[in-house]
This record gives sequence, C-alpha cells and structure tokens, in this order.
Amino acid sequence: MSDSLLSVGKIVNTHGIRGELKIISSTDFPEVRFAPKSQLILVHPESGEQIQVTVASARPNKGMFIVRFAGYDNINQVEKYKGFDVKVSKEESVELPENEYYFYEIIGCRVMDEEGEELGVIEEILRPGANDVWVVKMPSRKQLLLPVIDDVVLDVDVKAKLVKVHLMEGLL
Repeated sequence: MSDSLLSVGKIVNTHGIRGELKIISSTDFPEVRFAPKSQLILVHPESGEQIQVTVASARPNKGMFIVRFAGYDNINQVEKYKGFDVKVSKEESVELPENEYYFYEIIGCRVMDEEGEELGVIEEILRPGANDVWVVKMPSRKQLLLPVIDDVVLDVDVKAKLVKVHLMEGLL
C-alpha cells in the first residue's frame, strides 16, 4: 500500500495548544498539499498505521508549515502524531509539465543509448545545482552520471521504465 503513497512532509512538533502541528514540507507543491480541504494521510513511521485527515488551515512559518486538521483543535489530540510522515495517494499527484518527472518514476528506469545498447538502471538522482544528475548503475559495477539536459536525455518513457540517451563525449 505504501508504494501508492507519495511523501509530502513530516510532522516534527506541535504548535501552540489549539491542535496545530509543525510540518517540514518535502513537496514541490506545498500550496496544493496544505490547502484547506486537501486530504492527507498520516503514516506512523514504524507500524505503518494510517490516519486520513483533512487540512483545515495552514500557513508557512520559518521554512515549515503550521497545519491544523479538521476535527482536531486541541494539543492533546495531535501530540501522538509527532514523527508521523505526511503522505498523499499517487492519484493526487500534481500533473507535471512535459519533460518533468517524479523521482519514483525515474528510479529503476533502464537506460539505452541511441544504438539500442542497454547501459544500466537509474538508481539515484543527485541535485548538485543547475541540473539534476541521474546515477546509472552499469553491469560493470561502474556508475554512469547522466546530466539531465536536452543534449543527453533524448526520450523518457515512464510507462515502459525506459530512458533513451545520447552519450556525449566524456560521459563514459
């Protein structure tokens, strides 16, 4: 079940006594995720227990969000949720612009060059600066670092889990 959920944050503490919680956001769309009436799923980090909640109010605060859930208006009701992960179902994922992908869509993709030779599988994504870098684990155990730029990434088929690339000189 947890595979069908996307992480959008983590509850780090309570805020005040009126049932508000401090959430560190890990989503690119906090204004969508924490908007009033949005549905979130709180997940216990160890047991995996899930509680569905509805956002009543939210506001940014010092790099975090102060969020109150509908029906929770007292610190005693929410204290137990400290440390819980905040998730949404994948069906709720925000439609990304063309040529932008979620990490979970890219990790595990097979990588092929223009001649159709298989190079390996994407195992992680680095974000060093100007552009992301996809780390491809090659059969030779070496890693290939692919800069995610138009000259290199020719085609991404997330359904087939296949990425076609142009190997510029010096990449291998």
